[in-house]
Amino acid sequence: MEAVAVAGEQDPPDMIHRLAFRAMGTNMLACLDVDSDQVPDILAQVPGWFEGWEQTLSRFRLDSELSRLNRSGGRPMPVSDALWQVFQASLDAAAMTDGLVTPTVAESMLEFGYDRDFDLLAGTHIPSRSPVLTEIRPLSTVTWDEPGRTLCLPEGVQLDFGGVAKGWAAHQAMLRLCEYGPALMNAGGDVASSGALRNGGSWEISIINPFTRREEDSLGTILLRGEAVATSGTDRRRWLQGGFLRHHIIDPHTGLPAQTDVLSATVVAPTVLEAEAAAKSALIRGSQAGIAWVDAEPSLAGLLILEDGQGLYNERLKKYL
Repeated sequence: MEAVAVAGEQDPPDMIHRLAFRAMGTNMLACLDVDSDQVPDILAQVPGWFEGWEQTLSRFRLDSELSRLNRSGGRPMPVSDALWQVFQASLDAAAMTDGLVTPTVAESMLEFGYDRDFDLLAGTHIPSRSPVLTEIRPLSTVTWDEPGRTLCLPEGVQLDFGGVAKGWAAHQAMLRLCEYGPALMNAGGDVASSGALRNGGSWEISIINPFTRREEDSLGTILLRGEAVATSGTDRRRWLQGGFLRHHIIDPHTGLPAQTDVLSATVVAPTVLEAEAAAKSALIRGSQAGIAWVDAEPSLAGLLILEDGQGLYNERLKKYL
């Protein structure tokens, strides 16, 4: 399931300028509300921002900064400001989710065949391998030095920032765009908004049905006025490995793709980083524990779509509908 940004009904359509593109293995949409029918020049720069961030944060690019860090072999390595910020965001996500969202799941992802961009993985059949359950090392095994801005990965630990990178990038893009007017950045369903539209209206986010993926089958519309929403699901990034269906969301308690009855989880939160982490946490926990966990945090509102087609949501979601 993914979120699709649309303009507020009362806003003139030529004032909401949009740029759709593809980055980080998913569809992107940048929106900017300005008092002009001329497309703002800043929108054309957004794909370049994401290309730079992907070159820093992708584990699928052998020459990326993250790939170099993963090959650093237990030696401290100075990192860029972007990688440092994303690592700090991963610490926050791990703390928020009791360790369920952690970048140290990279080895398990490799074990189950997620060793390339999903655009290249989709439709392939990964050969079966003798099961080797990878122990998920806690994030605390990674050491860092803040003054020197260095990270040191212990032997046998690699990082994957799939749990935080898109949300971080969406937030950064929104911050840059909102200098020119109300802005929204949708990074594959991780949506950051800067505030209300110029006319005081809300950004409308249509929630796609994960079973049909047709916009006309929308499950509803979420209204954002500075909040964020993110969706995590197993409905798209699935593949076969030795006859077994795999997906990309690893449960660090088991080292396996999460065994959950939740097909997709959508969470509204104050920031997109919180929303992204919370959606993954709720999905991994399963329906009952997941919705209870969301409900226990006053700043979160959530919707879970189960494998059997049922939907669960907490009462706070109603304020955004």
